[in-house]
Amino acid sequence: ETDGITFYYWALFDGHAGAGAAVMASKLLQHHVVEQLQDLVDILKNSTSLPPTCLGDEPETTSNSRTLTRAASLRGSVGAPGSPSTPQTRFFIEKKITYEYLVIGAIENAFKEMDSQIERERTSYIVTGGCTALIVIYLLGKLYVGNAGDSRAIIIRNGEIIPMSSEFTPETERQRLQYLLVAYMQPQLLGNEFTHLEFPRRVQRKELGKKMLYRDFNMTGWEFILFDENRLLLPLISKEEKRARVMATIGVTRGLGDHDLKVHDSNIHIKPFLSCTPEVRVYDLLQHEHGADDALVLATDGLWDVLSNEEVADAITNFLANCDPDDPHRYTLAAQDVVMRARGVLKDRGWRISNDRLGSGDDISVYVIPLMHGNKLS
Repeated sequence: ETDGITFYYWALFDGHAGAGAAVMASKLLQHHVVEQLQDLVDILKNSTSLPPTCLGDEPETTSNSRTLTRAASLRGSVGAPGSPSTPQTRFFIEKKITYEYLVIGAIENAFKEMDSQIERERTSYIVTGGCTALIVIYLLGKLYVGNAGDSRAIIIRNGEIIPMSSEFTPETERQRLQYLLVAYMQPQLLGNEFTHLEFPRRVQRKELGKKMLYRDFNMTGWEFILFDENRLLLPLISKEEKRARVMATIGVTRGLGDHDLKVHDSNIHIKPFLSCTPEVRVYDLLQHEHGADDALVLATDGLWDVLSNEEVADAITNFLANCDPDDPHRYTLAAQDVVMRARGVLKDRGWRISNDRLGSGDDISVYVIPLMHGNKLS
């Protein structure tokens, strides 16, 4: 509760290279969120009286957050064009900022402050590794879902699936990573061992002098380039087994921590390529009717690696439909059920899920949060 404004908070942290960053973030990120929201209390209180919750002289009544305003110059009056007496006019764009964008900014800043705290205190408190972070805030009738990493959130509403996050991996953020090196002209970050260019496969010395397909940060498609000695460097993003990695080291590009992470057997730091900034999506609970089986599902990548959105939604929907609607533990039981589905059953060839697919061997955490207005989202 922030000076009379109550909000609810859930979070999932998936650690790697040690549990230190995940443990620290699980205990402290919520305090950074409160601190950032504290500065918005007066605005948030007043915003409840504005229909579109818009900051500015007049409420914005459309989805367009920009308006053109015509203003007369202080110089000149009526006269011939170009003369000092001509009324000079200009158009400028005045942005109307809704309060939800201030909340999004507060969440983004909370992640930055958390990452900075991990950096400052990692030695004193032996904070190892890094973690992905997926949080949800319920505030003034809206859900704010902030994600940095490869965990995922979906909403199940009347059988419909609404994605509430994106996964941030070397493949999805290829262009951002490549652009870092070009825009800021810091090739030293690659340590003369890697190239920011991407090739469809690992190239070999015997291919020198031949044309190879490649792409850069400004390209979605591919084109040919003459392959020379400079192209023999390892790619910034490489595919190992089923997962792409940055400098063959880490498979996620956003999260908290990882301040000491280096390429194996080198002095090349990975942190400059990683971002702690989350993507934040907003869902207005008050604009939709929700049934008792509608839910927000949060889960780490151990679940999504083996089950699709549709499989998870079907499993949870079917489970809830067969539960006692008055059972306060039905959502927790649904989360446990979907975890077991992802683990599978032990057979002769290992743990198997439906269609004889391999079950998940990764750690899995799941929240199933009810969306019906009658529930208190707890």
